[in-house]
Amino acid sequence: MAGILDSVNQRTQLVGQNRLELLLFKLVGRQSYGINVFKVREVLQCPRLTTLPKQDAYIKGIAHIRGQTISVIDLSKAIGGSPITDMTDSFIIIAEYNRSVQGFLVAGVERIVTLSWKDVMPPPEGAGKSSYLTAVTEIDNKMVSILDVEKILNEINPVSTDLSDDVADDTVGIELGDRIVMIADDSTVARNQVKRALTPLGINMVLAKNGQDALDQLLAIEATCENCISEKVALLISDIEMPEMDGYTLTAEVKANERMRGMPVILHTSLSGVFNNAMVAKVGANDFIPKFHPDELATAVKKWLKMDITK
Repeated sequence: MAGILDSVNQRTQLVGQNRLELLLFKLVGRQSYGINVFKVREVLQCPRLTTLPKQDAYIKGIAHIRGQTISVIDLSKAIGGSPITDMTDSFIIIAEYNRSVQGFLVAGVERIVTLSWKDVMPPPEGAGKSSYLTAVTEIDNKMVSILDVEKILNEINPVSTDLSDDVADDTVGIELGDRIVMIADDSTVARNQVKRALTPLGINMVLAKNGQDALDQLLAIEATCENCISEKVALLISDIEMPEMDGYTLTAEVKANERMRGMPVILHTSLSGVFNNAMVAKVGANDFIPKFHPDELATAVKKWLKMDITK
């Protein structure tokens, strides 16, 4: 166990082409779950937690860790399972999502595995809209569930998608005409957040559930006519973490395609860390916007659309 905990910080510095590293953990029961190591700051044995009056039902308490006060979410209870009651052998995964730090209470931490995003699949169709899964994979002949953490956090503390009055501007859509903006994100919640935030710009949007889906849609549009892709798709907004094909690989594929390389690409992700800037430049993305601030995203979208319109 000590080896797993000690290696987390070192692992967060690794970036691969369409590869990810998962920290595997257990909640209540035998099912294994995974979280991308790039999201993880630290893993530690659960310290003493302080409960607060009128705290959310899914918040187990707050922990004081390295001078910072962090809310600890009972991850099992948050996805509709039984609460974690045995605190003596439990762990906290300290992770950063959407510019804030949270603690996730888990029953046990197993190990770190490296795999390709090609081996990570969207959840089964039968999982339904209420599912908290964003992807699944198989490790050692056992299914591992990757949770839609953005959905969990949004249910506990909903994210505002409202634009400021001085940012909302439907003339952008008027100038853009019938051209579309494509949004690729494996989280249904995140896709809808982006869509709601950009609706006041009056633009036409098409959604893709992951990088492979986005690339397939772009290639299908490209195949309809010669050199028409830029006339139909004005901008691509992509998450980075996605099953089948991540945002880095999607961007690299777009920029390697002679007909699509002029299309602006904004990477929009909850991933944190200095490696992002280097990877953004490496794959040729035009911009990088951390999730989720609607004004910042809309301002970047307006910037690249207006640049494209005035070409």
